[in-house]
Parts: sequence; C-alpha cells; structure tokens
Amino acid sequence: MPFADLPNARIHYALSGPSSAPTLILSTSLGTDFSLWDPQTPAFEKQFRLLRYDMRGHGKSSVPKPPYSVAGDLVADLLALADSLSIDRFHLCGLSVGGMIGMALAVQSPQRLHKMVLTNTAVKIGTLESWNTRIATVRGKGMKEIAPITRDRWFTKQFQSASPEAVTKTMRAVEALDPEGYVGGCCAVRDFDFRGQLSAIHVPTLVISGTHDAAATTADGRFLAEQIAGARYLELNASHLSNIEAADGYTSAVLGFLA
Repeated sequence: MPFADLPNARIHYALSGPSSAPTLILSTSLGTDFSLWDPQTPAFEKQFRLLRYDMRGHGKSSVPKPPYSVAGDLVADLLALADSLSIDRFHLCGLSVGGMIGMALAVQSPQRLHKMVLTNTAVKIGTLESWNTRIATVRGKGMKEIAPITRDRWFTKQFQSASPEAVTKTMRAVEALDPEGYVGGCCAVRDFDFRGQLSAIHVPTLVISGTHDAAATTADGRFLAEQIAGARYLELNASHLSNIEAADGYTSAVLGFLA
C-alpha cells in the first residue's frame, strides 16, 4: 500500500476502483485502521474510486506528537491527501471521529463535498474527565488494558458470540496501535464540540446510528439529522461499529444514498 508524505504527517492509504468513477473517501473511527472498511470495500470499489486511509497516529501512518484536533489536524490531513491525489470533490463516509471530520469539513470546505455519511457519531462524545482517564490509562498500561472495554463498547454481546473472528480481527488492530497515536486521537474527540454549528451544514447527509451504541447514541444521531437541513436518518441493529455488525444493511444504505 502507498504512503503520502503530507506537510504534517505521513499517511498510509489505499486507492482502488475505476479511475473514471466519482471518489468516495472513507474515514475511520478512533482506534482502528482502514481495514475497518473491509466489509464494504468490495461493493464500494465497484462503483467508486475508493480512497481509504489510516488517520494520523493509527495503522501504518506516522505518529505526530499529541494532541491532535479534528477541525485542524485531521481535516487538514484529509484535504492534503486528497490534493496529493488530484481529487477535487468527493463523497465522504466517516465513522465516529471520522464523522466528526465530516462535520468540520462540511463547514470549512463544503465545496469539496458531494454527499456525506455520518456514522455512529455525535456533536460531542464523552466528557473531559472520561477522556483524560482513558488517556492516563493508555499511557500508564498500554493499549491491551483498554481492549476489553473497547470491545464491549464497539460490539453487542450477541455479535461477539456469533462473529468472533470479525471481533478478534478488529481488536488486534486496537492492540497494535501506538499508544501516543491513540492518545492524540482521544484528544481530538475529547476537544470536539460541534453544538451550535450543525445548521451551517448544507451538504446532503445521511446519518446512521446503532440501536445499541452507548458512545454515540440514537438520540445523538437523531439530533444530527434534525439539525442538518434535509438530512436522512437510519438506525441499524448494532453497537458502535455498525458497518461491521450490520454490514449488509450498512453497505446497501450507503450505496443507495450515494447513487
């Protein structure tokens, strides 16, 4: 897989699909690499020029010193990556912090976006205290310490029992992360607060929530859909990583919306 040497980070990415097709960029959640999108990749790359990438501090991308910010660092990385590949306008599908990147981008540079999918995300996730506790835990004890809690936050017990291989694969990516890269991502989510700015978004938007998501709740998802003009709302029987737990329904919904 190739790398892009951007002004402030080295980003690992994959570009596939027909070069003549419209571009769809997939942005990941905190704690994952772009293998998060493996369930969707075969279907998406048939219809789109598909760009997947590891967020700074994650996967095989470089690990700049924390903290990171959504509206600054993470949006800048995405746009610099797109520019390096001569991609002007694109669809964006982001999950969790990837959705936060989408919100900020839709306000800062709406001319770059065709349509946007906001998945399992919110205008504000967690509290200052909860994020600082997680950061201290990771710095003190490493990624394996938070893996069990993360697994239960990301997947329902039923899915963990029914699809252990998918869960294990995802958790391996969590445990392999550089702790400082994860801390940087935690800082980005901790400091993101988009309350009061959603009405400035005019990009056609689909909001997808998971019925059992305790991190970005269905109430959070409905709020996004209500505040963004013309936005659609969909709820799937899943927890936080709904694109994995309800993969078929998720893939179909996104393709239908972007068509």
